[in-house]
Amino acid sequence: MSWYPILGHGIFWIGLIIAIILYIVKRKWHPILYLISVSLYIFTIGFVIDVFDLSKDWILLLLAFSAAVMIGLGVYLSKKSKK
Repeated sequence: MSWYPILGHGIFWIGLIIAIILYIVKRKWHPILYLISVSLYIFTIGFVIDVFDLSKDWILLLLAFSAAVMIGLGVYLSKKSKK
């Protein structure tokens, strides 16, 4: 049995519960959007690892690449929003 469906459903339900609690407490949308992006990131990486049956080296390379993309995107968007 594959571990991907368990990971996906677990992340979805935990993220949904935490998002509801954050909205009730803070009444702001940006913490919920951060939670959604982190959950989607974990879900996507888990999906890619499971579907392509990657080895340890490829998993580390995938995580490093995705981290570099996220850092680059964050720097770009932060500079764009300051203008």
